[in-house]
Amino acid sequence: MLKVLKAGLYSSIQDLGRLGYRDIGVPVAGAMDSESVKKANLLLDNEENDAVMEITMTGPTLQFNYDTYISLSGAQIMATLNNEPVENYTVIKVKEGDILSYGRLETGFRGYLAIKGGFKTGKVLNSRSFFYPVTKMGRIKDGDEIPYEATQNYAPKISGVKIEELFGLGTLKVFKGPEFSLLSDTQLADIFTRTFRVSKENNRMAYQLAELITGHSHSILTSGTLPGTIQLTPAGRMIILMKDGQTTGGYPRILQLSEASISILAQKKYGDELRFKLV
Repeated sequence: MLKVLKAGLYSSIQDLGRLGYRDIGVPVAGAMDSESVKKANLLLDNEENDAVMEITMTGPTLQFNYDTYISLSGAQIMATLNNEPVENYTVIKVKEGDILSYGRLETGFRGYLAIKGGFKTGKVLNSRSFFYPVTKMGRIKDGDEIPYEATQNYAPKISGVKIEELFGLGTLKVFKGPEFSLLSDTQLADIFTRTFRVSKENNRMAYQLAELITGHSHSILTSGTLPGTIQLTPAGRMIILMKDGQTTGGYPRILQLSEASISILAQKKYGDELRFKLV
């Protein structure tokens, strides 16, 4: 077991998501920055979909009850193992009783802790991703114990992976959404020539942008949405659905983020700037 001494701001267990259940209203959930998760699991020779801990802005303090190996990825959050600094994108051996602590956020917004063999929380609808009320837990709390399997010896097959600092990128590549044709020339110019900022309204469900564009009076039937769908409200507010976002919506779906762009956006916080590029 991994004992949670302090949970941090918002920590949860996530894999790559709960696929195939949106028709019954169940969001995908899963890691917000899937690119960072894949790299952390790769270092440990894990399966790509093995569950990791997602850590938002302020990290937890964790005590390991078994020997194992870990890797960190995503945001640069100062971390120490038994008060000694540890780095992202390296394989780290931990022993029974070791304590991993997180400190100040330096860059990015969401970090990931991968463990050899993945965390072994229960599966619900073929995924270990936390999403209340589908799962009993929505986030990790002080005193929780997270199961994992002990690993005494492991020889990494690779010494490192290419690091793409997604939190340093400011351009989101987007595809045309189903209602893209409803956009006027003025709205298109607004979207693709301006710089936008992340508003205070940002979480695992959706990111809202602070700046408004020209509004509209279009109404559509409630239709299916995906993580990365950009909806436009009548007031001109752009709402970008994220991994815990609803499965349907009634606003025009003007654009769709690529999976890589979802990962980039997941590393943005309040006030960060971004632009859009149509591909």
